[in-house]
Amino acid sequence: MGLSIGLVGLPNVGKSTTFNALTKAQNAEAANYPFCTIEPNKAVVPVPDSRLDELAGIVNPERIQHSTLDFVDIAGLVKGASKGEGLGNKFLSNIRETEVILQIVRCFEDENIVHTEGAIDPLRDIEIIETELILADIEILTNRIERLKKQAKADKKAKALMEYAETLAEFLAEGNLARNFESFNSSEFKELNHDLRLLTSKEIMYGANVDETGLLEDNAHVKALESHAAAQGCEVIKLCAKIEEELVDLDEDERTDFLNELGVAESGLEQIIHKGFDKLGLMSYFTAGVKEVRAWTIRKETTAPKAAAVIHNDFEKGFIRAEVISYDDFIACGGESGAKEAGKMRLEGKEYIVNDGDVMHFRFNV
Repeated sequence: MGLSIGLVGLPNVGKSTTFNALTKAQNAEAANYPFCTIEPNKAVVPVPDSRLDELAGIVNPERIQHSTLDFVDIAGLVKGASKGEGLGNKFLSNIRETEVILQIVRCFEDENIVHTEGAIDPLRDIEIIETELILADIEILTNRIERLKKQAKADKKAKALMEYAETLAEFLAEGNLARNFESFNSSEFKELNHDLRLLTSKEIMYGANVDETGLLEDNAHVKALESHAAAQGCEVIKLCAKIEEELVDLDEDERTDFLNELGVAESGLEQIIHKGFDKLGLMSYFTAGVKEVRAWTIRKETTAPKAAAVIHNDFEKGFIRAEVISYDDFIACGGESGAKEAGKMRLEGKEYIVNDGDVMHFRFNV
């Protein structure tokens, strides 16, 4: 769907190791030196969803197909990135193409792993990265203001937008993120941001990379990060990148046992995928047949015809109706036949808003 999550962070914070585990393949070189990631690594990651297994247990299909999520591993930022330091300009443009930022922050001590700033301080690391994002936004916004000034001489609308942009630039110059601007949801902001795609307007999640001890109990670094995130209205997901990479090689039973020992229901990476999916405003509906049980990715608040178009454009063009069974009813009734007998199948028209987990079959005529 062209939506992606960008992994950003200072060099040597565990970002590429996290990416390796996310993709279940060692295709992002992890090394103990800055800039080991030069080109942005991109991967399509399946979204874990136990509901697919439950559906498959009833339908017994030939294959199962998950929804997917795009992740981009972007090389580590450093001070001065907005001015081109550390190949920064290129990296910043890569971030601009993503919709959500996952900022990996190192929250553990290890004298064997070099930190570019010399000591572990997650709030300082965040300030370095977000300052560079702010400076890059101010630069692109200033360029737009100069263009609007010329247009404003003969266009009142351009003059109003220019004044709005100047107020936003002042807000950024005070060290604030655009996503915290008072009129962030206004039509003026949306008009400006349509082309600018301001870096600090994006949703942010923080990945607190800890050691094994830090998984069991929050250390001081994690607590400081959580306090900062709460003030910014952002989420913190705790993970140990090294362990996540090891979990990839375990079978399902071994993974479950390992996570139970840690006292968690799902791994940090699974939390990242699920919360990232939600931050992008996405959800899944299902189709369930003997050939395939599949999750289809749509935006929240999508109508039935638009949901059908994800399968094929003809489904939307010739949409007649949708046969819908809620996931819970499908499972409780033992499948489609049982749901029909129990009166749990509904016929829905063009105005129907699809719910997460709906099991659907479309009727169409082209």
